[in-house]
Amino acid sequence: MTVSAAKPIIPEPRLYGRPMEQLLIVTTGGTIDKIYFDDKSDYQVGEPQIGRILEELGVAFRFNVIPIIRKDSLHITQEDRELIRAAISAQPAKHVLLTHGTDSMVETAKVLSSIEGKTIVLTGALNPARFRGSDAEFNIGTAVGAVQSLPPGVYIAMNGRIWDPLKVRKNVDANRFEPAA
Repeated sequence: MTVSAAKPIIPEPRLYGRPMEQLLIVTTGGTIDKIYFDDKSDYQVGEPQIGRILEELGVAFRFNVIPIIRKDSLHITQEDRELIRAAISAQPAKHVLLTHGTDSMVETAKVLSSIEGKTIVLTGALNPARFRGSDAEFNIGTAVGAVQSLPPGVYIAMNGRIWDPLKVRKNVDANRFEPAA
């Protein structure tokens, strides 16, 4: 009796619309771009790191980085969120990745949910991109995959998962994102 192994079924990737040829990246600061000057107390939000990261990884798509603000997300105001929303709305890009600090990422995602016809993925890092062992590259990679394969809407890419902003929260004590209660 011959037993043949079943071939794994790999579904075709589901891309909404045309494949992404250009990615709009909007940066707002946050831990992903922080530069510390001593033991994690004196810092400034530096230049956006995502362009350097994507170039080093040799991605196969074009991208444009637009820095909007450079703030820790605890200091992002409602006016800042409206500025971010207006900047994204004004761009013709259908695929948008937004780097953002993790403490108020969910609030900004909710404001962006009024934008129609675009796939917007927010991501950030729990440790600065300049730090060895940072989650920045992993989160950016997750976000790039998500922005290409999800339908229009607003999503959060953190901790290896894609989250609905209405159903997630940051657990500050555990330093991770988790389902909202």
